[in-house]
Amino acid sequence: MAVVGRARGGWALALCVVLALALQVMGAADYYKTLGLSRGASEDQIKRAYRKLALKYHPDKNSPGDTEASGKFAAIGNAYEVLSNEEKRQIYDQHGEEGVKQHAAQGGGGGRQQQNDMFSQFFGGGFGGGGFGQQEAGAFTAPLFSPS
Repeated sequence: MAVVGRARGGWALALCVVLALALQVMGAADYYKTLGLSRGASEDQIKRAYRKLALKYHPDKNSPGDTEASGKFAAIGNAYEVLSNEEKRQIYDQHGEEGVKQHAAQGGGGGRQQQNDMFSQFFGGGFGGGGFGQQEAGAFTAPLFSPS
């Protein structure tokens, strides 16, 4: 069981690296275009578009080496994260992707940890059953040091 967890963790790390590189190469993204929507899209339209595309490009539905699908899956998650949040969407509409990044850097909340929660909200579970930042049942975490 531990070997499977490590293999999944290694796969997840490799996926994160590929996705980060893909996002850097893509530059400034048009989140509406990513989801196939117009700027006036409703919350329901955003949810439906995200669900449809996330299912299509999810890593479990594509071959492990399909970096194009992995990159699209990450882009879809980023677009949904911004467009589904009223505050972030307003900032994006006014200032673009850079405005959203600055907002997050100033403590505006959100981030990668919410992508797993967001996916779980729709599909009832994490990426392959074990999400980023989740601990295994019964895992023990000890402090780095203990006061004497």
